[in-house]
Amino acid sequence: MNISKTLRGRAATAVSLTAVLALGATACGDDGSGSGTEGSGKGEITFWDNNGGPRTAIWTEIIKDFEKKNPDIKVKYVPIPIADVQSKYDTAIAGGGLPDVGGVGTAYLANMVSQEALEPLNKRLEGSPLKGRLVESMVESVRSAAGRGDDMYTMPTSANNGALWYRTDLFEQAGLEAPTTWPKFYEAADKLTDAKNNKFGYTIRGGAGSIAQALDAIYGQTGMTEFWDGEKTTLNDPKNVAALEKYAALFKRTTPAADVNNDFTKMVAQWDTGTIGMLSHNLGSYQDHLKALGEDKFAGIPAPIGEGGTRVQVSNPVDGLGLFRSGKNKNAAWKFIEFAASHESNSKWNESAGAIPANTEAAEDPWISESEPTALAAKALTDGSTKIVDLPYYLPDWNNISKADNEPEFQKLLLGKITAKAFLDKMADELNAAQKEWKELGNG
Repeated sequence: MNISKTLRGRAATAVSLTAVLALGATACGDDGSGSGTEGSGKGEITFWDNNGGPRTAIWTEIIKDFEKKNPDIKVKYVPIPIADVQSKYDTAIAGGGLPDVGGVGTAYLANMVSQEALEPLNKRLEGSPLKGRLVESMVESVRSAAGRGDDMYTMPTSANNGALWYRTDLFEQAGLEAPTTWPKFYEAADKLTDAKNNKFGYTIRGGAGSIAQALDAIYGQTGMTEFWDGEKTTLNDPKNVAALEKYAALFKRTTPAADVNNDFTKMVAQWDTGTIGMLSHNLGSYQDHLKALGEDKFAGIPAPIGEGGTRVQVSNPVDGLGLFRSGKNKNAAWKFIEFAASHESNSKWNESAGAIPANTEAAEDPWISESEPTALAAKALTDGSTKIVDLPYYLPDWNNISKADNEPEFQKLLLGKITAKAFLDKMADELNAAQKEWKELGNG
């Protein structure tokens, strides 16, 4: 299947020569155009962590375990901040310097597949101990996100889920019930706010990653369960517009003014050290909350239930490990992927991150039931109580549209410079165009 030059080169052509040269010095790969070689299965490989910083410690431990078991292979670890990962990959694809292995989430998988950067893993998985030991829903997610039929371009390692974290001590002091429904959420946001004393009911994400959180709030409130209505997205449906107006109106009224620039790191740190009642973030921040607050002062629950009695949330990206087509030692790189996705390593990584393992044996380990937020999230996704709105990760332009193109627009919305309708109409027009182009290429 051919992908249009527009989609393949849109992001890559924007990179600077300086960035290209900088990345070329950090990796032992090449650009994405070559086929690479299988290699001897020994020597050095380069691994890019797509959430460098928060996950550096656990990856360092797993790499140490891998090198002990495979003394003939050395792993060069390169931490990439999560906010920069797609631009780093695009830069390396355009100018050289791709790693042998890298963390690849479904949010930007299609973009990388369209640029022919990744190698399909189907044949390797057939002869691997991992065959039959991966959560099928996660396998299906990475297949669907790639947009190339049954081909799998990343090995799933974890699924995250959105959580509404709330300060149980503050709720108890205010006589509030847990924010299990959207009406209770808004009631708590108002009642817990005392701006003069720097107390707020909620912290809203206005910086990097803001769009996904906003989409969760929109569809969660309206109860709409389909992202597409025929050829058009439901994103700018009047019900969704009204829901976004209500959600965005929280800014500066029941949230700190600094939220307009906060990414997840700043937002989580602010919540952990202050007197803010609620925070929307995924399971990955559980350990941060535990260290900062102790287990008696907070709790995490799945998304609030809408007034219709149904919990609706947008699909969360599945994280994974990709094998790069240009790699010069694919045998060694595949050994690392197998090891990282194995029972022990996958369990260790997900316990550290508070995420849901992709390895079926790891998914049954005791720590999951011992971590209440993770157990509740896993239950919500498997017991039929939650309806999922599937986001179009398969569109090569999805990550650009949902991040770089519209995160600044969301900040304008919070600041009152544009309306909720204008914001959603713009994003909907871009998505409709991307969907049309994708289908014209013979997909769907």
